[in-house]
Amino acid sequence: MMAGEHSAQHYLSVYADYADTLPGQDNAFVSNYRQTAWQAFKTLGFPHQRLEEWRFTNLTGLSRANYLPVVSESVDLAWLDTVRLADSWQVVLVNGSFSASLSNLSDLPADVCVQSVREVLQTQPQRVVALLGKAVTVDEHSLIAFNNAWFSDGVFIDIPAGVKLLKPLQIIHVSNVDNSLAVSRQLLVVNQGASAEVVETFVGTASSYFSHAVNECFLQQGAELSWYKVQTEVAGAIHFGGTYVKQAGHSQFKHHNFAFGSLLARSEIHTDLLDAAECELNGLFLGSQRQHLDNHTRINHLQPNGISREFYKGVLDQRARGVFQGRVVVAEQAQKTDSQMNNRNLLLSADAEIDTKPQLEIYADDVKCAHGVTVGQLDEKSVFFLQARGIDTETARHILTFAFANEMVDKVENTDLRSQLVKQLQVHFPAISL
Repeated sequence: MMAGEHSAQHYLSVYADYADTLPGQDNAFVSNYRQTAWQAFKTLGFPHQRLEEWRFTNLTGLSRANYLPVVSESVDLAWLDTVRLADSWQVVLVNGSFSASLSNLSDLPADVCVQSVREVLQTQPQRVVALLGKAVTVDEHSLIAFNNAWFSDGVFIDIPAGVKLLKPLQIIHVSNVDNSLAVSRQLLVVNQGASAEVVETFVGTASSYFSHAVNECFLQQGAELSWYKVQTEVAGAIHFGGTYVKQAGHSQFKHHNFAFGSLLARSEIHTDLLDAAECELNGLFLGSQRQHLDNHTRINHLQPNGISREFYKGVLDQRARGVFQGRVVVAEQAQKTDSQMNNRNLLLSADAEIDTKPQLEIYADDVKCAHGVTVGQLDEKSVFFLQARGIDTETARHILTFAFANEMVDKVENTDLRSQLVKQLQVHFPAISL
């Protein structure tokens, strides 16, 4: 291991104790897939700050912690009900493992497949083999290799051509054991002309753990997918979540990313667009205390006539640190691309910090692309305006900050999800009463 890279000795020493229990080990392709990834991770260790894509995020804490996989379905059902969305199907993963007893897939259309990855590897392994590693590879970075080697379960979703799901599918990731390691892999196919809405929720009741989820999504011709990610992990958690998308021609992908929790979190959304595909990425991250929230996006326009829109907002208080790295790549043959990126950030403390790095990488000459960034503080004139009308200083500041953040919540069409997000805003801005 090169000097300066983060040690992974704990994970290297215990992997052999768990490898035989991981799904798909009796399948030659999956076994080789895991072993190749493990060798890559053994060589590279955890990503380090000498890598350009990771220079703002320090993962030293991962190399010092001794997280281990656990099996436990002991979940407080009353608490879990507060997380569930109304009028939705739900899949619950507890410490990375699919729980059939806690999930709710009743009345799911008969031709729609929503199953445990472990189960599909036992009954129809060729369906997993056809998708695994096709949207993201270990070349991305070593945390992908870590997921490839360690994933203990996940959700396999296949929506047939022309089927339009009429209510959301919620994937709830629960971590409830201290020092646990929850590694999952989601594989989703939205076939030609089909449409779906997925809500991915990350929550926990343990004091410290590492949740690690990778999603590979495949949108066929004319397919539509809306994906919401809500990360409200506990204050001692470390989180990595990546969604990697392959978009066929004329497909539409929308992603809404809400990062409110954890001690350290990195969220990645990468998508490849073919002819006339459309992509919209929206995000809101709220940090306080010593939280570190890293947001990494990449939109690859590979063929002509693609459209992408990206809008991220960050609010940071106390000693929190936020990162936004947004990159749009327009290939030489991707003429007539139309792309816009905007990142706005609000710092509520002199000790808060934001590192923002928007990038346009354009190799075509007939395109319309733009990006913008702002970093600032609350307008004291606006604060004074509210004070002059009898509102105390703290409430005035909370009102203005809530309004800044709520613009992203207002983009959520699902009323129950929007209500949950507003409650999260109220946790950060308690002077607001709605």
